Amino acid sequence: MSSARLDVAVSENAELGEGPTWDPVAGRLIWVDILAARVHTFDPVTGRRTVRATDQHVGAAKPRVGGGLVVNLRDGIGLYDPDGAFRWLVHDPEPGRRGNDAAVAPDGALWAGTMRYDESEIGGSLARVSPDGAVTPVLPVVACSNGIGWSPDERLMYYVDTPTRRVDVFDFDGENAVNRRPFATIEEGAGFPDGLTVDADGAVWVALWDGAAVRRYTPDGSLDRIVELPVRRPTACAFGGTELRDLYISTARVGLDAPHPLSGSLLVLPGAGHGMPGTPFAG
Repeated sequence: MSSARLDVAVSENAELGEGPTWDPVAGRLIWVDILAARVHTFDPVTGRRTVRATDQHVGAAKPRVGGGLVVNLRDGIGLYDPDGAFRWLVHDPEPGRRGNDAAVAPDGALWAGTMRYDESEIGGSLARVSPDGAVTPVLPVVACSNGIGWSPDERLMYYVDTPTRRVDVFDFDGENAVNRRPFATIEEGAGFPDGLTVDADGAVWVALWDGAAVRRYTPDGSLDRIVELPVRRPTACAFGGTELRDLYISTARVGLDAPHPLSGSLLVLPGAGHGMPGTPFAG
């Protein structure tokens, strides 16, 4: 697989940049800075950027059908309308807990993860949130709920609970995820799996926190490619651009005594592969 060199899409000092997501209707990339409570957008054609402040730490922001955003906040799931008006879809505050990564399933439901600020091994969860706000617990006890993605045929769901050092896979029937099993294990010293994306070939790309790399695993779980990065803490990756061929990588600088100058920026690897069109939240 050939690609151009790694480039800087957005130079930024994000504390905890996360969750890049391509919005095909607006032709822009959406990403968040969790700890700064900011939702960023970036148009790679015009270079135009926007920044929206949220009232709480924001773990993920995804496009909605008809415009606006669904956001995974500290105290639950919120909705921004196209005019900027906010309302809660699910308001479920729990002291010491916040929303983390989230993804929209092929049917338009939001799969939203949580974690505790103290990173307790039993403080997080994963739940399915339907467009009407009904919440179905999926994994009631995890440590740090992270990357979520689906195979091109929609029959598999991939998932990361970061401290396990694994990318796991489930069978998926369009609404339910069952039969959890290991898909790929990150060896000691190579970092921890964080956010992920699945490409059109069914391969899984996963960012390695403290591993300074993004890895690609083929559908059988074989390590296929390592993209080495100058930053120590990449957090997630997603394909974007008009043909979904550019791999965008969010990064963090939180907790680093001497972060690389690009830590916190949004990086891009042009021509890295071929992504799949995402699904907007149906609520």
